[in-house]
Amino acid sequence: MAQLWGGRFTKETDKLVYDFNASISFDKKFFEQDIEGSIAHVVMMEKQGILTCEEKDAIVKGLTGIRRDVEEGSLSVTEEYEDIHSFMEANLIERIGDTGKKLHTGRSRNDQVALDMKLYVRGQVLQVSDSLKDLLETLLSIMENNLTTYMPGFTHLQKAQPTTLAHHMGAYFEMFKRDVLRLGDIYKRMNYCPLGAGAFAGTTYPLDRSYTSSLMGFEGPTINSMDSVADRDYVIEFLAALSTIMMHLSRFCEEIIIWNSNEYRFVEIDDGFSTGSSIMPQKKNPDIAELVRGKTGRVYGALVSILTTMKGLPLAYNKDMQEDKEVTFDAIETVKNCLVLFNGMLSTMKFNKKIMEESAMKGFTNATDAADYLVNKGVPFRDAHGIIGQLVLYCIEKNSPIDHLSIEELKKFSSLFEGDVYDAISLKTCVEKRLTMGAPSKKAMEEAIRMNKEFLAHMRSCPQVDKAHELTGKVL
Repeated sequence: MAQLWGGRFTKETDKLVYDFNASISFDKKFFEQDIEGSIAHVVMMEKQGILTCEEKDAIVKGLTGIRRDVEEGSLSVTEEYEDIHSFMEANLIERIGDTGKKLHTGRSRNDQVALDMKLYVRGQVLQVSDSLKDLLETLLSIMENNLTTYMPGFTHLQKAQPTTLAHHMGAYFEMFKRDVLRLGDIYKRMNYCPLGAGAFAGTTYPLDRSYTSSLMGFEGPTINSMDSVADRDYVIEFLAALSTIMMHLSRFCEEIIIWNSNEYRFVEIDDGFSTGSSIMPQKKNPDIAELVRGKTGRVYGALVSILTTMKGLPLAYNKDMQEDKEVTFDAIETVKNCLVLFNGMLSTMKFNKKIMEESAMKGFTNATDAADYLVNKGVPFRDAHGIIGQLVLYCIEKNSPIDHLSIEELKKFSSLFEGDVYDAISLKTCVEKRLTMGAPSKKAMEEAIRMNKEFLAHMRSCPQVDKAHELTGKVL
């Protein structure tokens, strides 16, 4: 059993205790981050005179060799080691001898694991943001192609007023845009380096923490060494952001599932993103949408888990905090997979425009505009509301939309109805006269699309942090 802390103990740890305590089975995911942090640390120590140039070069060569061998598959991170740090140090010593023992100078596993987790999460924030960008591109394309695709808008799942598919998709664009902005905020807030905090009280070695931070693309070092090793706020924030992303995806999936039903038939999901029934040959099931909706609870669970883990911990580091990793890894992979699959489903989905428009015409979605027509003729809105309510009851009895009634029938409810009412309550007029920012008219939506394009262009132009080994490789 490879350990870094045996000197204090007179006998080996019980095997069950060792296995329960070990984290190598999941923190082996950190091997790139652990190497990046170690290289930055030894480069800084050579600069500060703590290591010689020869010692630094030997350690860097050994670490890069370990990375290469792991990537090529000739070296495996096995569970004979307690954690990724003991794996790295043991293999380094085996390759370069006693010089490898100097790697741990001026740092602790506490600030190492804090750094590894932060580097990993930082990279995942960028990857999730990229996946969201791809989804936003798909939504923007649907919006541009459906400025006059009329459909019913809903409140309480009841047809309310006419809108367009572009307007409906624009609502989800705003949700996922906020998700991107949240991730950007998290990135900025978390981008401070804990390395050099030691176990929790710093070190007596003359470390240049600002230099180490700059080598790894951080804004600077963390300010308090106790908080440096005890902080998992960025994990909680990221899991909260992932939960919100999943909530947005789940809402979208719920609508797609409804729209895909025989009663609605608003959409047809591509065969590549559907499944059939083992017994009912006519079925075409929206399984991807249902699975994304179902996996939302899994990501919520990760957030609740880490909140529960952290709620009672005294300063500084406690082993409970090892529980932050597996749930976070699982949540990240779940969200990334859901985003890719959902985007594939959405980008190949067909919208039945004629059925959408017919549905808007049959649901009295122009009733509000009929009331507004009377208001423009001088009827107080409350009275107009009552008149149109009675008119709708009449239409229900006749099984007819408002605009299919004759002018004589309309005049039974108000003498102010004239021939121009049919144009006033047409789907096109109902949508196109709504010109305020955020409304569904073509003019308003074109402005929204322009703004959304600017947002995506800004996303594409933002510099991103290079992969860990590429960044430190450039420094060296």
